[in-house]
Amino acid sequence: MTPLITQQLIDFAYIAAIVLFILALKWLSSPASARRGVLAGEIGAAIAVVTTFFNPGMVQYRWIAVALVVGAIVGIPLGLVRMTAVPQRTAMSHAFGALAAAVIGISEYYVRAPHVTKFGMTEIALEVIIGSLSFTGSLIAAGKLQEILPQRPITYKGQNFVSLSVLGAAVLVALVLIVHPGYTFLFPAMVVLSLAFGVMLVTPIGGADMPTVISLLNSYVGLSAALLGFVLSSKVLVVAGALDGSSGFILSVIMCKAMNRSFTNVMFGAFGQLQVSAAGKQEERTVRSATPEEAATILGSANSVVVVPGYGMAVAQAQHRVRELYDILTHRGVDVKFAIHPVAGRMPGHMNVLLAEADIPYDKLIDMEAANSEMAQADVALVIGANDVTNPAAKTDQGSPIYGMPIIEVNNARTVMVIKRSLNPGFAGIDNPLYYIDKTLMLFGDAKAFVGSIVRELGSGGHEA
Repeated sequence: MTPLITQQLIDFAYIAAIVLFILALKWLSSPASARRGVLAGEIGAAIAVVTTFFNPGMVQYRWIAVALVVGAIVGIPLGLVRMTAVPQRTAMSHAFGALAAAVIGISEYYVRAPHVTKFGMTEIALEVIIGSLSFTGSLIAAGKLQEILPQRPITYKGQNFVSLSVLGAAVLVALVLIVHPGYTFLFPAMVVLSLAFGVMLVTPIGGADMPTVISLLNSYVGLSAALLGFVLSSKVLVVAGALDGSSGFILSVIMCKAMNRSFTNVMFGAFGQLQVSAAGKQEERTVRSATPEEAATILGSANSVVVVPGYGMAVAQAQHRVRELYDILTHRGVDVKFAIHPVAGRMPGHMNVLLAEADIPYDKLIDMEAANSEMAQADVALVIGANDVTNPAAKTDQGSPIYGMPIIEVNNARTVMVIKRSLNPGFAGIDNPLYYIDKTLMLFGDAKAFVGSIVRELGSGGHEA
């Protein structure tokens, strides 16, 4: 086979991979086609990797084979984590991707230095800075999600000035290197400053903003991969990175819109500090609670029920019990739907993933706008661990940090039932007045155990509508 034909086949394979990446993004936009999208992305990545082995520029396979084996050893256990650990696993995946981009950029610099063109040095510097800060930022995000690190914002006076100064110093070093690529002694300083900025960027951000942070870090990693594609003259890497970066950015915009907040506020607002004064009001107010038997009676006599899942459902691994509740209520003729807030959980689409795992029908999942339009006709709104995204203070309390954030208006339902371990504030650190209104019944306990008790009560036949 001639070199020309070989190159044409390689180009065709890369085009096929790119097409599959584009189709993957399209199919991932709908729950009904999401699995097809994942498969398309996997096939596209496999084609791109295998095709690279036939590239005429490949002269050494041994270390690549070692890297593939090590990656498989690390990746397989990461893919087998529990569903509750998917957000932090996703953050770790971003960290590994960013690390790979940064390390390759670093190696390219030392291979080419001091004979790096100004344009080439610009590409390397941008790619290494973004890859490095994304690496440490993703590690901090994973630590917060795993609760190894404090989930509340860690702030100090003048923090934003210090953080931006560190980033500015990294950019300044990069500019010097662009003018004088042979100053190799400055390159490690640029890397260290970028790594430090990644830590400073994510540490002040609270757990309530993690969905936006994860999607934004995904965008950064995609951008670093695209820049790496320019460094390595790899068209497929440029396109794949651009797709990843742009989709992550668009998703971040959606997340910010869902919280009615700007990027600047998310990244530098230190949102999530516990409001002690608000939380202290809990002692002055009373709540109405209910037992599983009472909850089963109310649900069994309802005509329509809207379930609002949140992180509490994920932590308790209650999605399969929720599916049992859906089955038994549907069998009784109750119309059951699931209202999904865009930022519910700890990563974009977290609740959709959990409910899909439990085989909840896709057509029963409705978005926030559709849920709010139907909520007034709902007999029961059953909130399972969703605190901040159902907080009416977002609409009524102008002094609340979440004022203006779109919420699922469960308080408009005829009866509200909230499954929660306690009255403690959620990740945003804000007390929820929903718990104290007359129509709300608090179902205190573990979500999985409480829903299981409701299912047993309904299954006993003692609560027929």
